[in-house]
Amino acid sequence: MLTLWNLFEASLLCLNAVCVLNEERFMQKMGWGAQSHSQGFEDQSTVKYQILNLVRSIRTVTRIPLILLNILTIIFKLLLG
Repeated sequence: MLTLWNLFEASLLCLNAVCVLNEERFMQKMGWGAQSHSQGFEDQSTVKYQILNLVRSIRTVTRIPLILLNILTIIFKLLLG
């Protein structure tokens, strides 16, 4: 059964997955690393550029809130099962 808690956990796991992507090891293999774009002269309307920008933004903005949400989720799961 799909509950609000399950949706919260799924979104938390997805955010964790985006935040731990390593550009040098994972994204560079697909040509999506930091060195693959050319110093601001790349077309910024491409899907590739927008996805990279979204991943970097998520990593920057959600770092501290994600740590707190993970801690609260772990405590909640430990206390209530």
